[in-house]
Amino acid sequence: MNHFKHETAVVEEGAKIGNNTKIWHFAHIRGTAEIGNNCTISKDVYVDANAKIGNNVKIGNSVSIWNGMTIEDGVMISPNSCFTNDLYPRAEIWNEERLKKTLIMKGATIGANSTILCGIEIGKYALIGAGSVVTKNVPNHALVTGNPARVKGYVCTCGNRLDENFFCKSCKKEINIK
Repeated sequence: MNHFKHETAVVEEGAKIGNNTKIWHFAHIRGTAEIGNNCTISKDVYVDANAKIGNNVKIGNSVSIWNGMTIEDGVMISPNSCFTNDLYPRAEIWNEERLKKTLIMKGATIGANSTILCGIEIGKYALIGAGSVVTKNVPNHALVTGNPARVKGYVCTCGNRLDENFFCKSCKKEINIK
């Protein structure tokens, strides 16, 4: 075992956990989940069956990662973010056919207390503002905020806002947002 698991965390047999990953207090990782290297799974995080998490991912307190979700490398999910996996939830009806897949692409950041509806793709290095409700796909490098979340501009890989020519004045990079 080349990862850290707090004594109160539950990691079911069969879960794949990468090297140097840290799983903190009261987290629960299901048996068919996959978590990459150098990740931080914070307090009260639930990772459902078949969820896939890449390398260098940070998941803040009290987040549930559901079956059908794929999180690519370098993603940050801030505390209390909420994801769904069924567009028409009913307590009496559930089967795998209702599952909608969600993809969070490389380097994206989900702000605290955001809600992400299922079946959505969050683009590379996109930044979801705290408290936003994301109801449709988010382009690469987009900064989205609000309810429903709307594109308010674009951000660099370093996280700073891009100007109208997609140039970052902080790190002096021109970004191709495609």
